Amino acid sequence: MTDEWKDDSGRRRIEVLDEPAPELARDVLRLIAEAAAADGRQAVSEQGRLQLKGARPGVRHLLLHEVTDGAEVLAGYAQLEDTDPVEAPAGELVVHPDHRGRGHGRALGNALLRESGKRLRVWAHGGHPAARHLAQVLGMSLFRELRQMRRPLGDLDLPDPRLPEGVTVRTFRPGDDDAAWLAVNAEAFAHHPEQGSLTQRDLDDRKAEGWFDPEGFFLAERDGAIVGFHWTKVHAEEGLGEVYVVGIRPGAQGGGLGKALTTIGLRHLAAAGLPTAMLYVDADNGPAVAVYERLGFTVHETDLMYRTES
Repeated sequence: MTDEWKDDSGRRRIEVLDEPAPELARDVLRLIAEAAAADGRQAVSEQGRLQLKGARPGVRHLLLHEVTDGAEVLAGYAQLEDTDPVEAPAGELVVHPDHRGRGHGRALGNALLRESGKRLRVWAHGGHPAARHLAQVLGMSLFRELRQMRRPLGDLDLPDPRLPEGVTVRTFRPGDDDAAWLAVNAEAFAHHPEQGSLTQRDLDDRKAEGWFDPEGFFLAERDGAIVGFHWTKVHAEEGLGEVYVVGIRPGAQGGGLGKALTTIGLRHLAAAGLPTAMLYVDADNGPAVAVYERLGFTVHETDLMYRTES
């Protein structure tokens, strides 16, 4: 599907695509990277960036072109994902630093509202004041708070991990473990739309990334079946190790496995010489926040999600 929106001023054109051509996708990724370099953080999530690589069911791409004297330049981008059977479609947007202050963010926000039928959730990564103001202008209210927490790894002094009886830990075997891991991930995150809905294609996309390292992907097993996992990630340029995702299969929770797996992953990141570890956790997930605080993590910054009331 291809659609197009033009405003009365003639200063911008927004096209809506199911799949940007490869060259256009590269232009969008460059815009996102240049905005991140200026802002100090990504405005479009890892999943959003990966979804620029080929058509995805339920995903639309909104490209804002600034028009000056008949010439066009890509000035902004938004993505709308409508894959959750219950929740409203989720959006992200970014405007290139050189083209801000011209109403492009509001135009993209309004385009997301049109495309979603005014039933929308939008991320404001980092909770920037400009993003909060835009959400208010669009008539959206705060819905979700995602915390980024960090802790130094140089002074890592954690007790030895204590695994529940009968549980052993090994590293992920790409290809062999894919299906079993996806099944456990879906069970562990049935309540979490972004993580719990990962498919083989999503896993393949991540395995193809330069940061992927199976030696940092730990699986806990009991009687040959996966009961939990800790997938770590290294952000080499930033010198950060990430507790990418920790999941425990229902029925295996409450025995300290999550804490043990987290400790194993943190030791792995520290051994790699990384000075700092980070993770993301929902603010209302009290048990997980408490575990991470006991492991020495403190809040670094917060991502906010806003939604329409309808």
